[in-house]
Amino acid sequence: MDTPTRSTVDLTDQLLAEVAQFIDLLPSAFDRAIRAVPRHLFLPPLVWLRDGNGGHRPCDRATAPDEWLSAAYSDAPLVTQFTDGLPTSSASMPSVVLRMLALAGLDRKSARGRVLELGAGTGFNAALLCQLCGDQAVTTVELDPTLAAEAERNLKAVGHAPKVVRGDARAGWSAGAPYERVIATFSVDRVPSAWLEQTERGGHIVTPWHSAWCSGYGTLVLTTTPDGGGEGRFHSFASFMPMRGPSTATPSDDGRADEAEQVTSSALSPWAVAGGDLNAEFHVGLTVPGACYAWDASGEHAPTRLDVADDTGPSWATVDYDGHHADRFTVTQAGPRRLWDEISAAYDRWEELGRPSVDGYGLTADTAGAQQVWVEGVDGTRRAASYI
Repeated sequence: MDTPTRSTVDLTDQLLAEVAQFIDLLPSAFDRAIRAVPRHLFLPPLVWLRDGNGGHRPCDRATAPDEWLSAAYSDAPLVTQFTDGLPTSSASMPSVVLRMLALAGLDRKSARGRVLELGAGTGFNAALLCQLCGDQAVTTVELDPTLAAEAERNLKAVGHAPKVVRGDARAGWSAGAPYERVIATFSVDRVPSAWLEQTERGGHIVTPWHSAWCSGYGTLVLTTTPDGGGEGRFHSFASFMPMRGPSTATPSDDGRADEAEQVTSSALSPWAVAGGDLNAEFHVGLTVPGACYAWDASGEHAPTRLDVADDTGPSWATVDYDGHHADRFTVTQAGPRRLWDEISAAYDRWEELGRPSVDGYGLTADTAGAQQVWVEGVDGTRRAASYI
């Protein structure tokens, strides 16, 4: 194996300079933590980098040591595990990691309470938590036994020994409760009740968010209330893999709904709701549960088609652009849900609300398990966005 030519000290300086573009006045405690936790020691010899075309390419430390080490100290996500051809674990962008720690209040000197991390991954985030709060205050839960063992080895190698639990993060870890802070390193589409129950009153839950429509965008910071519920707001950053359970259910293979298709037209452009406006997509994801999409540019059916499906049932819709008219699109729908009608209504509602950004949304959870997403208008009035 070739030897890297750049020092980790120089690379850490470079990384902190990149992070500073996203975090003004990086707290000194975070600076010290990053310098004390060498990121490359928490990465496997083989990682996968984004290839610029929506996929990933391998980067092997044995054959490309300089590229591997530079990647280790870049402010970029690195895939560390593939399962059945899909990425199932990654090392998150350091700037995103630090922003989440700041949202949890760990940039304050008074932050010394117990912390529960959900999703140990490689152990890097747990090591930062140990630096900030002390080893005895940190518990990390990891579903994958291989990753849990790897995280434990990596943490030991840099002199840290938090409690590493092999288990389903959805259930938290009641043995160490209550926690002052609960931090998830994967995204959810609702807050598990166990997390609320295990967080002390006035404590914070920080978790990335996803929906079927808008995968992995937005971070929720929830503060637990005296009655055992919670209330908080979303923040417009983060992209994380969704939470995995101990087993993956096989979706029904009933195919698309075979009832009569309804063909209409729509003035709503498919690009308005699936073309990269993350604020609009976030709203659609919250208010049209189960709806997901894929673009089809093969030309087999239309010059450009947006395929829409219900990930919980047989309903579907297609929205076709004929290559000439951008003011009217052919819509075909079938199934018990009229998905494009729901999406159009959601988009109209988003415009009616003033096209709010992700930061305008919040969530209230009650002790009965109901969770309501709301949006705050410019006048401070809260209006319900959806129930999840």
